[in-house]
Amino acid sequence: MTDSFWLVLAIVLYFGVMVAIGFYSWLRTSKYDDYVLADRGLGPFVAGLSAGASDMSGWLLMGLPGALFVAGMSELWIVVGLFIGTWANWKFIAPRLRAYSEVAKNSITLPSFFQNRTRDSSPLLRVVAAVIIIFFFTFYVSSGMVSGGRYFESTFHGDYLTGMLIVGSITVLYTFLGGFLAVSYTDVVQGALMFLALIAVPVMALVALDHPADIFSFATSHAYGPWPEGNPNYFDMIAGVSGATVIGNLAWGLGYMGQPHIITRFMALRSPEEATSARRTGTFWVLMCYLGAVSTALVSTVYFAQHGSTVTDQSGFETIFLDLSRILFHPFIAGIILTAVLAAIMSTMSSQLLVTSSALVEDLYRATSRRTPSHTTLLVLSRSMVVAVAVVAMVLAVHPSDTILNLVGFAWAGFGAAFGPVVVASLYWRRLTAPGAVAGMIAGAATVFIWGSIDVLSGAIYEIVPGVAVATAALVVGSLLTTPKPGTSEEFDSALAAAGGNPSEAPAV
Repeated sequence: MTDSFWLVLAIVLYFGVMVAIGFYSWLRTSKYDDYVLADRGLGPFVAGLSAGASDMSGWLLMGLPGALFVAGMSELWIVVGLFIGTWANWKFIAPRLRAYSEVAKNSITLPSFFQNRTRDSSPLLRVVAAVIIIFFFTFYVSSGMVSGGRYFESTFHGDYLTGMLIVGSITVLYTFLGGFLAVSYTDVVQGALMFLALIAVPVMALVALDHPADIFSFATSHAYGPWPEGNPNYFDMIAGVSGATVIGNLAWGLGYMGQPHIITRFMALRSPEEATSARRTGTFWVLMCYLGAVSTALVSTVYFAQHGSTVTDQSGFETIFLDLSRILFHPFIAGIILTAVLAAIMSTMSSQLLVTSSALVEDLYRATSRRTPSHTTLLVLSRSMVVAVAVVAMVLAVHPSDTILNLVGFAWAGFGAAFGPVVVASLYWRRLTAPGAVAGMIAGAATVFIWGSIDVLSGAIYEIVPGVAVATAALVVGSLLTTPKPGTSEEFDSALAAAGGNPSEAPAV
């Protein structure tokens, strides 16, 4: 049997499991709230792994190893920032958001939480938040489509467009069927695959080297990848890196507090108390995956040079994990391992598709509709919007104009700046008002868009840094110039008590 047969068999089995989970979740999804947030029934293990898997898109196995392979350990600042951000998000945001989102009229989406938290009588705050979600997630989902296309190029030497359509269609199918429950359960399977693959691939590549210790010196003085004479600063995290670059890369961690597809897992926990257990699961999983991605890049600098193998992607070198898997393992085992890349791509895309669909239906249609739609209508609309958003993202991905990491970076900064300060203020500052939240979101999103569109500025520092700074200033000024609605302070105390905090600890001004 040919190699292609075994690879295809592994992929088909994986797709079959994903679709089966979708059908299983469909049978358990009878209400609109089930489809959007699984009726707040996620256990800590599922929530922790689901949050991690939905966070780690194709960039973990493709974009990040490629960046480390090309630029060296100076790219590790991103990993440091993201790991700290992961831990802080679970520690300081998860328990309070779980409690407060239920206290605030049982909010099931982030925009609805913002509106209910500030007791905004108009739909403006909710609509602005929904529009930001739709805009930035379109780019984010598109990056997943690009990853899917490149996956098929490397694995099967096939057509980019065909691969993109296959990956996108399967993701849409199980998300369409099972909603949040399907997304969460598939995340657990996908997270386990990613975890195992990121351990197996670098270990096997290391074993295949004649002198494994070469990985700690080879790249500095030998030709590899894009470096015909080696990269003398490969292992130096500081040399040749400006302070602004270090700050910008560390600032990726700031983005966590504003990622809707991640923090909705906090809202879906069974109780605020279970956030501690979920944090331990999630942060351990993330740490091991980062170690695997870094190891993949490090071993690749030696492996491809010494074995005469060619990296499929000669531009961003984002296929080194795929190429190693294909070379080192039996085709069927390689196929199973390579499904980890699909897992990373699809777990993130499915979460983003569901959040975007919820924003369109729950926060645009339902918030502005004069009639109260039935649960059946809302379910049909939600599933329809999953398909519609996917189609738009596919169109954008037909001719990708940027690397996966850059596409993700733009969307990550957008959410981090637009929503991060508002989320933190919602949970820790009782003085927040709706006008202040609107000002912060618009200022953050606009700053990221403008800054990221100007090469001189984006090259100076990652746009999330000025975005968060401007958003925070606008939020504080806007809130201090306006008056909180009656009852918000009392509700703030109730939510804080439900999360196990002390109301006296929260600043009033």
